[in-house]
Amino acid sequence: MNRPRRLAVALAAALSLVTPLHAQVNLPALGDAVSQDLDVNDERRFGDQIMRQIRIDPDYLDDPLLLEYVQALWAPLVASGKALGQIGDDTDGRFAWETFLVRDRSVNAFALPGGFVGVHLGLIAMTGAPDELASVLAHELSHVTQRHIARRLAGDSRNSLLATAGLIAGLLAASRAGNGNAVQAVIVGSQAAAAAASLSFSRDMEREADRVGFNVMTHAGYAPSGMVSMFERMEQAYHLMDSGAYPYLRSHPLTSERIGEARSRLGTAALVRPSGLAEHALMAARARVLMDQRAEILAQQQAQDAGTRGNAYEQIGARYASALASIKLRNWPRAETALRSAEQLLELIGNDARARRALVLLRAELALAQEQSGAGFAALAPLEQDRSRPLQLLRAQLALYDAQPEVARQMAETLQTRVSLVPSDATAWGLLAQLWQKLGQPLRAVRALGETRAAVGDLNGAIDRLRSGLNQSRGRDADQIEAAVIDARLRSLVYERRQLLAELYPRGAPPGAELPQLQGQPLTPRLSVSPRSGTDAR
Repeated sequence: MNRPRRLAVALAAALSLVTPLHAQVNLPALGDAVSQDLDVNDERRFGDQIMRQIRIDPDYLDDPLLLEYVQALWAPLVASGKALGQIGDDTDGRFAWETFLVRDRSVNAFALPGGFVGVHLGLIAMTGAPDELASVLAHELSHVTQRHIARRLAGDSRNSLLATAGLIAGLLAASRAGNGNAVQAVIVGSQAAAAAASLSFSRDMEREADRVGFNVMTHAGYAPSGMVSMFERMEQAYHLMDSGAYPYLRSHPLTSERIGEARSRLGTAALVRPSGLAEHALMAARARVLMDQRAEILAQQQAQDAGTRGNAYEQIGARYASALASIKLRNWPRAETALRSAEQLLELIGNDARARRALVLLRAELALAQEQSGAGFAALAPLEQDRSRPLQLLRAQLALYDAQPEVARQMAETLQTRVSLVPSDATAWGLLAQLWQKLGQPLRAVRALGETRAAVGDLNGAIDRLRSGLNQSRGRDADQIEAAVIDARLRSLVYERRQLLAELYPRGAPPGAELPQLQGQPLTPRLSVSPRSGTDAR
């Protein structure tokens, strides 16, 4: 099995395992009582278990800028769902309502139990406007709000659902085996065959998600034409080159009836002119580069700016892609030329503020890749008041290469405040660990490393690191206050692991049982720009 498909297969397998092989689940009608669906609390817990494994998979990508962009499209949809009554009190506070990125070239998005929605970079890359991407997000949101996943899983015991989530790690590990032993091949193959049945929604569910999603996106202020143009774009591309790159159309069959109904809704919707096209062109270009970082593919992206024709948005996207690919290839002159060309073109387009910000961040990324912290901070000077996550994390990376300890200390304090407010931010914890190490604070560094592992769901790794920190704290000069913090956190994580084991083994965990974990997992979530990293062969 090729690498870009492994995560999708594992997710599908997780859901397919819920139903015993000898049984068939008859789906309830859409109007059936919610009492027959999967319990809201258990659905969220099941989703959390799945996300534990996704967050430590190498294809899970935390690119702060691209994630911020997707979340900015997603947030108005969630707010719209609440305003329209699609998100009720039972799910509002219990579900995550969280999007995440999957570094995969295929055009796909998927909803998971508990309000998690995954977006492949291939989907972002092929969209031409924010409204098109928002239409897909609205559709997936509607699968969650209408409890389609719960209905799909209706009839299964809650304990089996929780136990199923724990098997995902094994499936992911087996899928990495490629041509491994026959047992692994049989497991992966059988689950892949069952995947379509588990993740595919019924025709009525698809139509309902279209209808509800359309209302949600238009109420949120997106152009109603976005759903139609997205349907047409996918249909045309699918017929021209179906090489398996459009799994979204397999789990969400795109029929002529669905396209026709989407077009008919345009007549009843208010006319909204698409906006944000310049920023979207840059983010789509960013997705194109990040989704495949093999050297030969980056070289193709680098050369795009030379012969790209089309409208101004396509051209600025090509120049952005060329600059980012050049950074990955460490071709600094080419990156500078492409970036300057993009900046000049943006002035002709209209100097959109959000697009300008994206180019400023790219210039700082160029400085970071060259380990020139001064140039990076100078590039970010126009955004001095910007306290967003992408800016904070980029400044923290630059601080690692600054000769002034005070700069690193200031950024460490900034990130410490951030993780106290958002303790699930694994990337911030990872950078904080590096900053504390640079500042000669080993106990704080090891605690941050432990929190990094905890944030991505690797409780085993988190406990190991905190125990290591506790051993270090026995020295004469150790910070005893920090040691007490580590001890308290270690006890908390041990208790949390015990609770998870109880969920995975409802009849009692066998002696020596451990939480499943992946092999070869990265120490910290992968950032899009990392000095000295070179290219990532895939």
